[in-house]
Amino acid sequence: MPRIALNLTEMGLQIMKKRTFSWGPKPRKLENHFGNCQSEVVPLSKNLDQTIVHESNSTSFGTINLGSKYPNLIKYGGEIYNFEKLAKASGSNPPAFPPKFVHVDNFGAKGDGSDDSQAFNRAWNEACSSKGGVIFVVPRNKVYLLKPVTFSGPCQSRITFKIYGKIKASTQISDYKNDQRHWIVFENIQNLEVDGGGSGTIDGRGRIWWQNSCKIDESKALTFSDCNNLGVSRLRIENAQQMHLTFENCVNVRASLLTVISPANSPNTDGIHITSTQNIQIFNSLVGTGDDCVSIVSGSRNVRITDITCGPGHGISIGSLGKNKSEDEVSNVIVDRAKISGTTNGLRIKSWQGGSGYAKNIMFKNVMMHNVTNPIIIDQNYCDQKESCPEQYSAVQVENIVYKNIKGSSASEVAIKFDCSDSFPCKGILVQDVNLYHLQKGHTDTSSSGRSGQQDVEASCSSVWLTTKGRVSPLCS
Repeated sequence: MPRIALNLTEMGLQIMKKRTFSWGPKPRKLENHFGNCQSEVVPLSKNLDQTIVHESNSTSFGTINLGSKYPNLIKYGGEIYNFEKLAKASGSNPPAFPPKFVHVDNFGAKGDGSDDSQAFNRAWNEACSSKGGVIFVVPRNKVYLLKPVTFSGPCQSRITFKIYGKIKASTQISDYKNDQRHWIVFENIQNLEVDGGGSGTIDGRGRIWWQNSCKIDESKALTFSDCNNLGVSRLRIENAQQMHLTFENCVNVRASLLTVISPANSPNTDGIHITSTQNIQIFNSLVGTGDDCVSIVSGSRNVRITDITCGPGHGISIGSLGKNKSEDEVSNVIVDRAKISGTTNGLRIKSWQGGSGYAKNIMFKNVMMHNVTNPIIIDQNYCDQKESCPEQYSAVQVENIVYKNIKGSSASEVAIKFDCSDSFPCKGILVQDVNLYHLQKGHTDTSSSGRSGQQDVEASCSSVWLTTKGRVSPLCS
């Protein structure tokens, strides 16, 4: 029987090594990154069985066992620990013990630039059909080429999908003949964790797509569809065909420590796209692409975006909504502590004439801008097409929107623009403690409070029910 050595990094505990934590005899507490829960990690007696190698009849996975007498213990850093408490301290709930390891290389993946799609499919089928908790491993220091692939559920147990290496897309357009809109899809899965470990990369190799962008309808690199209780963390997603990361019809999502990047001139490459998704948190992430850093569209509610750095791109957008007379609804959105730099829009709500529904209960607060065109904009007359859009009576209702503590520099003379519908004016708009200014040529933005090198900007306000509070600049005339 083969001997399978335990790799604690691939088991998902690498995050603990990176934190300020001393492995020693004293109990310590670590804060769960996804909540307020704390888990205690307590070293146990050293007089237990020290074995951390398990005999298995299969080379496709390994298990952890210190003997039948102590089934829930592992050895790490010279101490014996309870596996469940270690897993909780690393920031995720542990699967049922012992977990099963599914390693893509054991299913035929080469990681040498040849097509590994079928190997990934075989590995997924094994993982999804297994009970008792699964850790799916894509190892580091290898590059795996994938054609379009869908990882479908429902699965028998919780799966942690560890991407330590690099996954790159096929650039053969013929490989996408059955579906040009998707490359990697996770669908209909409950309790899924996708973790890049800080080194994992998904590369859409989108340049060939960008050349034909006008002929393709929203091609997506990485899509999560109909997933509940989903976590995505410590992952780099780059050079998507179009949209980088999409959440659609998902519930209870945590996305953190993501790096999402592509060139500023890459067309339609939204960073994070949220559609028909509820209860989603995005935090501590960097997004710089050729389109919206984050776009939130119909059916989405209870969205919280915290500590995001955005730029280049088109800023953070609600919409577009109401296209082709559709009824669209977005509500309960909070954007807090964002840094936006060099984008063509800052905080934007956009809707087409003729639509219906609402965008309501939205708060933008504690946002720093640098050289942003249209820092604050509501556009109920959005028209993203060559021919002009005819004037229509109906519109998506925009109401209860708060802009609080927004500061920084505008690249346009109009820093605040509320272009609202005459028939459905914007209601309940509060602007509080907003200070935006235009930089003179040859000056840099060195202070959010000083006036050196700054020029006044304008506000353009049409059909808006507006309240201001605190110091606001510029003001609507």
